[in-house]
Amino acid sequence: MKVDKPTLSQLFDCYGDLLTQKQRQCFDLYCNQDDSLAEIAELMGTSRQGVYDAVRRAEQQLLRFERVALCLAHARRDRAQADALQRLSGRLRTASPEELPELADELAALAESLRRDPDPITEKGAFPDGI
Repeated sequence: MKVDKPTLSQLFDCYGDLLTQKQRQCFDLYCNQDDSLAEIAELMGTSRQGVYDAVRRAEQQLLRFERVALCLAHARRDRAQADALQRLSGRLRTASPEELPELADELAALAESLRRDPDPITEKGAFPDGI
């Protein structure tokens, strides 16, 4: 599974402390500092292949941690829900009396979607097979 660098960087922010020291160093230099594999290998006194392997293992681990904990997914969902509430709040402040019932319906629908949105961690079967 190919994941873009900004997403990997966000995953690193969430789960980087769970990686080995070597994985953490290599991954940070490669993804966050944008160093080349050759530059990292020279800096760490190892081979380019060794750095490549450490970065790939770190990427796999970060994706695995996200599948289990869903930290980034939760943060994105929460941010989207907060943005929706903020927009609705702004519209409520400037709404005419005729618009209030429609806005109340939107608020009720948003509240219902928050209630229905289960926490994947506590739902039965939330953990992927093999983890």
